[in-house]
Amino acid sequence: MAAPLSNMKFWKPGAEAPGISEERELNTETTGSPIIFNPHTTLSIEKQRQKLPVFKHRNNILFLLESFQTVIIVGETGCGKTTQIPQYLLEAGWAADGKVIGVTQPRRVAAITVANRVAEERGALLGHEVGYTIRFDDRSDLHSTRIKFLTDGMLVREMMADPLLRKYSVLMLDEAHERTLYTDIALGLLKKIQKKRPEMRLIVASATLDAEKFHDFFNQNESGDPAKDTCGILTVEGRTFPVDVFYTVSPVPDYVKATVETVMKIHETEEDGDVLAFLTGQEEVEKVVSLLQDEARSLARYGMKKHLRILPMYSGLPYAEQMKVFERAPSSVRKVVVATNIAETSITINGIVFVIDCAFVKLRAYNPSTAIESLLVTPISKASASQRAGRAGRNRPGKCFRLYTEEDFEKLPSSTVPEMQRSNLAPVILQLKALGIDNVLRFSFLSPPPAQTMVQALELLYALGGLDHYGRLTEPMGVRMAEFPLSPMFTKMLLESGNFGCSKEIVTIAATMQIQNIFVVPSNQKKQAREHRKFAVAEGDHLTMLNVYEAFLKHQKSSQWCQEHFLNYKGLLRAVMVREQLRRLMNKFKVPRNSSEGDPDVILKCIVSGFFANAARIHHSGSYRVVFSEIVQTSKYYMRDVTAVESSWLVELAPHFYKEAKVGHLLLSCSSAAPQLLLSCCEPAPPSPQLFSFSLSPSAQFPGQQEISSPVRVC
Repeated sequence: MAAPLSNMKFWKPGAEAPGISEERELNTETTGSPIIFNPHTTLSIEKQRQKLPVFKHRNNILFLLESFQTVIIVGETGCGKTTQIPQYLLEAGWAADGKVIGVTQPRRVAAITVANRVAEERGALLGHEVGYTIRFDDRSDLHSTRIKFLTDGMLVREMMADPLLRKYSVLMLDEAHERTLYTDIALGLLKKIQKKRPEMRLIVASATLDAEKFHDFFNQNESGDPAKDTCGILTVEGRTFPVDVFYTVSPVPDYVKATVETVMKIHETEEDGDVLAFLTGQEEVEKVVSLLQDEARSLARYGMKKHLRILPMYSGLPYAEQMKVFERAPSSVRKVVVATNIAETSITINGIVFVIDCAFVKLRAYNPSTAIESLLVTPISKASASQRAGRAGRNRPGKCFRLYTEEDFEKLPSSTVPEMQRSNLAPVILQLKALGIDNVLRFSFLSPPPAQTMVQALELLYALGGLDHYGRLTEPMGVRMAEFPLSPMFTKMLLESGNFGCSKEIVTIAATMQIQNIFVVPSNQKKQAREHRKFAVAEGDHLTMLNVYEAFLKHQKSSQWCQEHFLNYKGLLRAVMVREQLRRLMNKFKVPRNSSEGDPDVILKCIVSGFFANAARIHHSGSYRVVFSEIVQTSKYYMRDVTAVESSWLVELAPHFYKEAKVGHLLLSCSSAAPQLLLSCCEPAPPSPQLFSFSLSPSAQFPGQQEISSPVRVC
């Protein structure tokens, strides 16, 4: 049976202080109404819309939009702001005369799912009155679409073709509290556009938002008279069901183990309702899923009537397995979803009544002095804790069990550090330059980025040939680089591929590298997944991806073949679509279409032409040299997308970046922000096939990720 919670005690703030009485059971009575299921699910869609909390604010929202250029809407999770406000605007005539109501989302999955829901509510075919646009996928119509959902990155890209966004009458930036890189960029650009187009309206919507900060940013009233404000604020209450929050009496030494114990205690003592547990990453999720499955089998042997269905949820999970969390469970089954923060705001899983919050999250943090991007496990913010708790109150009263004390909760930061202050800014600066913003240092950043990060990004763009000595966009290279929806390094590689005589292979490599998980490694079939090694080649990951793609085409894009070889079928289909779009862009810029005809060296040289700044040696002997897409730090350092190259190619293809300082060594020739470390330049031995084959390290999480066993020497 499940291990008892011998050392873990929860208490509810406002109740009797911990330690005064015996341990409280997890089935403490909730305050407010008894536990009942949402009675509105059987109503018509129109009736359901009217039951949402945002409905009674419909006229207030429309009035504020007439009165102010910008409206800040603070709406808690479940209030209906995302799906309903665009429809209110459409019904009020804001899409007349061919105008469009735009709604941005930070994540692609959210843009697609919300567009589907709104189209369903309006009885429209997706792609006509209601559509969406995400990177490499456009389901909207130039003439008929009136409500358009798109990622914030795509909105910034649309500004390159239409700097004043003249087709939009209203733009709604949703989930603004996430403060993603392109949300912040869009906010700064829209502030400039409003000065040129005072008739355009902007709605900034979020579940948890520092409304005053946004108000001060957008309010263009310089007189100090409140009657002349150009920005208004409206608060919409959220979920209609209470969520009781419980804290541990004392700190938890192991939140992974505590998560398992809490799930089992809920299952043994609580009434019906599904469970959502938050953890930091794939490894932890799979560990907890495995432990809970063992517990579930133990319960089955003891004849417990209620069964457990344990489901993982993280971004790298195959699509089919992700969709399982949305399936309704039979009445005899309690569903337990073990997820990363992808379930915090991006998706809504119906039936969740109990939430377990571990208090931590993995965030990307970019160090400009080393050009290394780290995935760090860090405490969540109070805003994130509120979002997680809110997942329990969507359909009925719920409970949130926080695996930390109330004192620790009070020490959490109020909000997460914006992406703008912890990201590589090279792609952002390139796009700002393309939009005519020459002095990026004076751009209206809601949260200004560190100066060193700006300098490192400018130096990289200069080294790639995208900027000149004066920091201006070069012609044609810089202008063309800005038009590709890829990182500057990938774009440079594509634009140079015709000169190397391998454009057909390089466009395939670039397309497959945009897919997060080409390889599938089911948690219960890790040994069988060594099928991946059949595609591996000594030169490294880039040519391995080329092998996978060509084999996929050779087998007529067969889903069964993908299943047998543990490949992501939908991911490869998407790679085909991405490749076609990249090929059209290359045709636009007249990049010659040619093939390497089986010569790997020209492909590798072309890769170096784009990724020369990411050169390293893996071993202390210096006998191997590679280029890589990125280095990620989790519990260890990992190189991703690694390919072996000749050191002499660095001097040959990037003489402005490297110079031969003395016999046997290379030095960076510019004052790059990357570490000024030596790269051994003696003649390399042929690379070992095993060094670059997949799953070399037992701790490697997926193919294309190489564990670095010794300190990384980055040049």
